[in-house]
Amino acid sequence: MNELIRLLKQDARLSNEQLASMLGITTKEVAEKIEKLEADGIIKGYSAIVNEELADKNSITAFIELKVTPQRDKGFDDIAKTIMMYDEVESVTLMSGGYDLAVTVTGTNFKDIALFVAQRLATIDGVLSTTTHFFLRRYKEKGIFIQEEDVDERGYVAP
Repeated sequence: MNELIRLLKQDARLSNEQLASMLGITTKEVAEKIEKLEADGIIKGYSAIVNEELADKNSITAFIELKVTPQRDKGFDDIAKTIMMYDEVESVTLMSGGYDLAVTVTGTNFKDIALFVAQRLATIDGVLSTTTHFFLRRYKEKGIFIQEEDVDERGYVAP
């Protein structure tokens, strides 16, 4: 199963026939394994990795760290559930270290994200502080190189 998951994480568009060939099993076995992974909730969905700079020049992404007060008998779960219901939010993760939650959001400009943080995130009961980091350029996403390597010709010497 781990090898099947690894292959699907690399390229979810591989056909069952291709996966079967790579794994040395039948197409039917691949289909059954994928169906079980989906039924067990191990595979939650499939998505494309997009170069956002090319797809939408007006899109901006930010990584927001939140310090929060955990709620009695619920910990961080209720705050995380509240945050993940906003359309702008792409991901919410409980983390160790100086901050409790990591939130990734997308907006159309810096001001939209700043207002989202100030008016929505910071006003949630239990949120003590936020720190916002804007993504300036993505180089690699889920193991896939996003930016093509630029050729630096400064080091070339003409004869």
